Amino acid sequence: MAQNSIFALLLRSPWWVSGGIALVIALIAVAIVPRQYVIYGIFTGMPFMIVSVIALRRQWGKPSQARVAEILKTVRAMAWRDFSVEIENALKRDGFEVTRIDLPEADFSISSQGRTALVSCKRWKAASTGVEPLRELVKAKEARGAHDCFYITSGDFTQNAMQFAVENKMRLVHGEGLAKLLRKMKTEKAA
Repeated sequence: MAQNSIFALLLRSPWWVSGGIALVIALIAVAIVPRQYVIYGIFTGMPFMIVSVIALRRQWGKPSQARVAEILKTVRAMAWRDFSVEIENALKRDGFEVTRIDLPEADFSISSQGRTALVSCKRWKAASTGVEPLRELVKAKEARGAHDCFYITSGDFTQNAMQFAVENKMRLVHGEGLAKLLRKMKTEKAA
């Protein structure tokens, strides 16, 4: 699908936009199409209804852009102790067994369904994260025999860091992903 086609744009828009278009098409069909052909007019809006359902499914459970910005702003203003408590609580809420570990490369060891992962989030305020901290986390993962590793930050990752993460099957949690993890966190506006 072309990136700027009407359906691609609608998939990136709130789900109710497509649903509204489908409803408007149906109402116009009822108003102006001869009675025996109304059903065909209503079904003309079906592609928009399908896009609406797909968009709803994609957007379900995702925080709004305003909520993402609010959470990131709050996170960047937090002290390490408070941030680590929020991360620990969020991981526990998501079903992980969480153990704090005292390693320079990792902050938590989490486990679920027999799989263990290391989580690093000490550099949560960094505006941009490069390859080196990811490389250190991978070494710690291998040394401890963990299956996976997660790197959490409120900033972004360099292109090289993202490529390194893909090559080493790391999970990078930032931006919308961090906001989703901390979805229950109280912020100034939410408080």
